Amino acid sequence: MSTNEPVPADQPAPLHDTQRRTFASDNYSGVHPDILAALAAANGGHQSAYGADEYTRAFGDVVEHHFGGGAVGFPVFNGTGANVTALQALLPRWGAVICAEGAHINVDENGAPERVGGMKLLPVPTPDGKLTPELIEREAWGFGFEHRAQPAAVSLTQSTELGTLYTVDELTAIVDHAHAKGLKVHMDGARLSNAAAALDLPLRAFTRDVGVDIVSWGGTKNGMMLGEAVVVTDPGATEIIDSLKYLRKMNMQLGSKMRFISAQLTALYGTDLWLRSARHANAMAARLRAGVDALEGVEATQPTHVNAVFAKLDPAAAAAARQEYLFYDWDEKTGEVRWMCSFDTTEEDVDAFLAAIQRAVG
Repeated sequence: MSTNEPVPADQPAPLHDTQRRTFASDNYSGVHPDILAALAAANGGHQSAYGADEYTRAFGDVVEHHFGGGAVGFPVFNGTGANVTALQALLPRWGAVICAEGAHINVDENGAPERVGGMKLLPVPTPDGKLTPELIEREAWGFGFEHRAQPAAVSLTQSTELGTLYTVDELTAIVDHAHAKGLKVHMDGARLSNAAAALDLPLRAFTRDVGVDIVSWGGTKNGMMLGEAVVVTDPGATEIIDSLKYLRKMNMQLGSKMRFISAQLTALYGTDLWLRSARHANAMAARLRAGVDALEGVEATQPTHVNAVFAKLDPAAAAAARQEYLFYDWDEKTGEVRWMCSFDTTEEDVDAFLAAIQRAVG
């Protein structure tokens, strides 16, 4: 075929190297084939817009399966939108949110919770990304004091930004402490599937059953094209459920063709695909961690519970390895980097990356 000849419409050519792998983020991966198939199956004919479709109704059953009877899910476009909308539903206009200093809502959402959501964040330094009742107490004060934004919610991340995990006992202690002080609890679950796979627990066991009020339920990092959901776990929380109807629209998170978000969520969570994919990503990270531990010149900095490996290496070595595989610096001052595995990371990918790191550190 001549280089000047157009590519036939039914044979689009990729614009990238489809064999390339990175360890930068699970957001870099493609869409799982089963999800693409679900999208194709949902594409025929017309369906009512804005969630009044068969796929969104089916997703409602999936939510109740995982979180219990009466739990309600609201599909949204992305994680930041899920977090902002979920937190708004918990807060009065003057409310504040206690969170870990390294939480995604504090460092990776460009101020959206505060600028778009209109809330005050009260970050607490943590060595491992995890809050405790004692750490929450550092900011849970000033109730009734009109000169201070009023603490009204706690936001947890499971798994955390550092790849660490809350146990059920830890979550129970946090939620009980928060509720005793009149604080609602939000869980950022962008990688909730990886946490469930690592804990070997159903999703409900460390969300609804421990008293978490609202969950940002991730899908994009585990094989979806786009989309997450906000889940209210308590069917008696009618005020929160009712408010989300309006907040989702106000925050530009209400999809007109919602069937294509719901179809993905149902294909992922209505089968065991979410668990298989998360277990695989976690296993690839464990393989990477085992290889890293055997290398001189590389020091792991956090436990590897899910699909993330954190390590320190010389900046020159990191730059050399990055010529072959893209990954991010986590803390440039200390030389800490982050390596992420995905549902489509293979053992061969991990072994080739380890070889690149070994070459880089000499």
